Amino acid sequence: MIVPDIRIMPAGRHLALVLLLAAAIDVIFGEPPAAVHPVVWIGKLITFLKNAAPKTHRKLYGFLMALCCVFFAALLGYSVLYITALPGIPKVLGLLIEAYFLKATFAINCLLSPAREIYRHLEENRLEKVRELLPIYVSRNTSKLTRTQMSSAVIESVSENYVDGILSPIFYYALFGGFGLVAAYIFKAVSTLDSMVGYKTEPYKELGYFSAKSDDVLNWIPARISVIFILAAALVVALLPKKQEKISPLNIIKSVLEDGMKTPSPNSGYPMAATAGALGVKLEKPDFYVLGASYPPTEINDIKRVSQLIAIASGFSLATFAAVIQIAGIYLYPL
Repeated sequence: MIVPDIRIMPAGRHLALVLLLAAAIDVIFGEPPAAVHPVVWIGKLITFLKNAAPKTHRKLYGFLMALCCVFFAALLGYSVLYITALPGIPKVLGLLIEAYFLKATFAINCLLSPAREIYRHLEENRLEKVRELLPIYVSRNTSKLTRTQMSSAVIESVSENYVDGILSPIFYYALFGGFGLVAAYIFKAVSTLDSMVGYKTEPYKELGYFSAKSDDVLNWIPARISVIFILAAALVVALLPKKQEKISPLNIIKSVLEDGMKTPSPNSGYPMAATAGALGVKLEKPDFYVLGASYPPTEINDIKRVSQLIAIASGFSLATFAAVIQIAGIYLYPL
């Protein structure tokens, strides 16, 4: 059995190129079919283990279930690195394989396309269709939401999922160098576990306890870093010749300091408060929190504005971490 020497793990320029290729694949092609989507494979494992959960000792089972899924994801990531490092694999093919698997851990297109769809339905006043779609993206009762509250829910979802769905996997990929793909898959396993079983109500309160707490820990740093990228994106939008009204970069820090910890999650409040400050709008989940209370309520057009803001923030994230990987690689993985 051939084992690749870790001393010839990808150099910084290789890792940076993989990241940029992954972003290009995401923007051009979007999500791969479910049958060949690695995160779907992780989800199927979670579904199997979830359905096999016992009625007792569910917290312990949830812990073991999470470890099993994390191990599977890590093995998946390492297997890709192992295969692409084999002597007979052409370098270009290895790059594309790694990029494909890395792309599966983040989704810019998948984050922004639902916002565009819901915007279209709101514009056409198809409120029942919006109420039908929103529960897929937000955890709240949508049956009595007003148009303003629907717009707010979309904006909250886009800004919160920017961290979980884009920034965090890229962050861990950059942080762990040659084993960054493994780290990105470990994060994605935890994130997927949290989305599928990490609820505070039954039947997942105990089963998803470890997964939810792990997700909070892993997103803690990226959630706070997100404020920097959202601020940078707001500055760019404010400088555009055809800038959109009400973009307020200077209000971001104020909003984050005032409202960043008002959400039940220790992390989601930071990107949402930053977005509320940038757009100058009030974001509200009825009976739970209000962010940017001094700002006017959201309007339908704010959905387009948040899509532009987060798209630019995502671009900054990719460029920044690609540069960090390239610079770090000079010292850690010299050619």
